[in-house]
Amino acid sequence: MNSAAEASTAAADRLCTLPDGVPKLTLGWEALAFAAKYLRHPNGIRAGQRWQYTPGQARFLLWWYAVDENGRWLYYHGARRLSKGSGKSPFAAAYALTEFCGPVRLRDFDPSLPGGCKGRRVDMPLVQIAATSLDQTANTMRQVRAMATKGSRIVTDFQLDPGRMQYNMLPEGTLQVITSSAATAEGAEATAVIADETEHWLPANGGPELASTLIDNLTKSGNRMLETANAPKPGKGSVIEDTFDSWCKQEDGKTRDDRQILLDARIAPPETDLADEESLRRGLEWVYADCPWANIDAIITRIWSPKSRPDDSKRKYLNWPTAPGDAWADPQQWATLADPDVEVAPGERIAMFFDGSKSRDDTALIGCRISDGHVFTLGVWSPTNSHSSEDQTPVVDVEAVDARVEWAFDTYQVAAFFADVKEWEGFAKVTWPGRYRDRLSVWAMPSGKAQEPIAWDMRSHDYDFTMAAELVEAEIREAAFTHDGNADLSRHVRNARRRDGRWGISVRKETPNSADKIDACVCLIGARMARRIVLTSGKEKERSNDAMFV
Repeated sequence: MNSAAEASTAAADRLCTLPDGVPKLTLGWEALAFAAKYLRHPNGIRAGQRWQYTPGQARFLLWWYAVDENGRWLYYHGARRLSKGSGKSPFAAAYALTEFCGPVRLRDFDPSLPGGCKGRRVDMPLVQIAATSLDQTANTMRQVRAMATKGSRIVTDFQLDPGRMQYNMLPEGTLQVITSSAATAEGAEATAVIADETEHWLPANGGPELASTLIDNLTKSGNRMLETANAPKPGKGSVIEDTFDSWCKQEDGKTRDDRQILLDARIAPPETDLADEESLRRGLEWVYADCPWANIDAIITRIWSPKSRPDDSKRKYLNWPTAPGDAWADPQQWATLADPDVEVAPGERIAMFFDGSKSRDDTALIGCRISDGHVFTLGVWSPTNSHSSEDQTPVVDVEAVDARVEWAFDTYQVAAFFADVKEWEGFAKVTWPGRYRDRLSVWAMPSGKAQEPIAWDMRSHDYDFTMAAELVEAEIREAAFTHDGNADLSRHVRNARRRDGRWGISVRKETPNSADKIDACVCLIGARMARRIVLTSGKEKERSNDAMFV
């Protein structure tokens, strides 16, 4: 389950993504009872026995079938992104048959029943097991055939006509495999779609277009899609990568819709070491905790095989999306530095860095404690329409940013405050220096013709920033500092790509117009740099005997 501390960090850093507990109103108990009555395990350690979901699978279904007081689904889209061998295909097959025959639509509320809901069967069910190729649907459809054989109770009671790739139900019901193009899929009034292996649904094979078409078909009747997937290769544009990114934005408070995505993922702790047996075993035991059939020894043997690639093993067995080839920082290494319990107390000495934009990018203010280098987030602001100009171009709330800077100076001893001047020149060169110049131990530009207390124009400091970026990149690999685990900061670090420039490796966005921002990452690098300048300035010793700042 998610602890309170885990839930407060970036969604992408969570090791278990399902909500805690069980919902008050849900048709999930009807789904569990139906499967136990009509289905049997076709293979594995429970072969031949009545179907029984694992605790994690059952909790997913209880939330997936949760409704609000008006009978509306709480979740409009679902995904189970789990490690290889986690039983995704048998689960998908049981779910497909439950949607085909089970009482999983709300008839009425009934407080006497578990979950407070009485279900009914789906009218004219059209259940589709979808993929971009026939091979991708083979495992799930094979499980369907094994669970619903000719003569089985579910086939007899519901008058099913089993086929290899399609089941029919009198008078008008169909469970089918669909691998056609988006154009031919358009218009079908599906009541449920299982999108199989969506890590392979890529732009090159029309996967995102097919997913969009299927979702449009479902939306017309208020029905839903459930994805199954392994961790994707980042940057390939797969459907599950897009779903995970959307879920992260949802959990990090970046979306407004109260109808949400339900994600089921168990992810190995970021400190898991593939080369250390004890560490690897602990990580695998966590990932496969809900899979009593998993053979951890066999998985370790597979991971250590000379034929196995570490990046594939991380994706398949630890459920880690490995970093893109041009990523600036490894996401697992960054996650190991998170320590959200660290408190930067009022009166402590800090350095700050500011990177601002009015409308194109995000604006960020990041702090770094002088004593130990702990990085913490003072604010990240995205352009919004609530403070936009007459032409309705989204802009950053300038007053909120300025108020946060003032709060930081009122709360901490700010030894250094560096601010990029582009788009915020008035604040960086006039407003903030006018207020705070006499309170700074170190100036951004302490010498030369244009001395500046705060303004630090990144356009003329390419060498200095590149050196700082290379140093922070090394510090992340070496776990040389901690950070607060802030969702915005972590997302911006993950978005950052390596830029091979004149002086070395710096950071850049994936593309100049990318919606994936990196401004807080820029400020992380700048804040660490500003702290180092303070430490080497010789002024820390002078301040060591100062009275506590009030």
